[in-house]
Amino acid sequence: MNTKRSEIINIIIPVYNEGDNFPNLWQEITQYVTCPFKVFIVYDFPEDNTLIPVNKIINQGESRISLIKNKARGVANAIYTGFEQITDGPVILVMADLSDDLKLIPKMLDLYNSGYDVVIGSRYMRGGKIIDGPPVKQTLSRLAGISLHLLRRIPTHDPTNAFKLCDKKMLASLNLQSSNGFALTIEITVKAYLNNFTITEIPATWRNRTQGQSKFAMFKWLKEYLHWYFYAFKPVKKAKSL
Repeated sequence: MNTKRSEIINIIIPVYNEGDNFPNLWQEITQYVTCPFKVFIVYDFPEDNTLIPVNKIINQGESRISLIKNKARGVANAIYTGFEQITDGPVILVMADLSDDLKLIPKMLDLYNSGYDVVIGSRYMRGGKIIDGPPVKQTLSRLAGISLHLLRRIPTHDPTNAFKLCDKKMLASLNLQSSNGFALTIEITVKAYLNNFTITEIPATWRNRTQGQSKFAMFKWLKEYLHWYFYAFKPVKKAKSL
């Protein structure tokens, strides 16, 4: 169990033409994230229209936000690139489409500071909910989460949610391998559990985006999803000392 406390949180936001969404996202971050934070915007190419509002904010003197060029294209590589930028404190993964409840971040940091290595915003535990979610995506992720909770005793109902706070040193120890971002989210949860790291969850509300197009493609990434689902049934290992 993690015993090192942190006063700062690092938010990694992979983006792809989120220029219309980002000003509202930034407004929510500055309004609801009351603890000290740093935001790492990871983009694939210089023509990405997200860079326009982000550079405007930076040029106004905002020092808590950084633009990072992805080492290779794709959400998973963007997350890996973001990991490499962080030197202090835990990490939280946030998508840039205003779907997650950012008001929960200070509470998630409190849980991390109480000793948990992973704190997951759970849509499927009591008190959590989804507003206008895509039916197929919602059904498959709910089935995966509830079944892993009941059959494997993973201490969360929502292992696939990207909205999770993770200990940086724990992440570095997991040898993450996923090639897409949505499989990566379940891989982190499963490997944290199998390596005996501590996991908890907090009720979270997810709302469907109102602008732009989602980057979620369930059937394209289903094979990798299923790989980590069945991987969860391997024996639990002895915890690694960090």
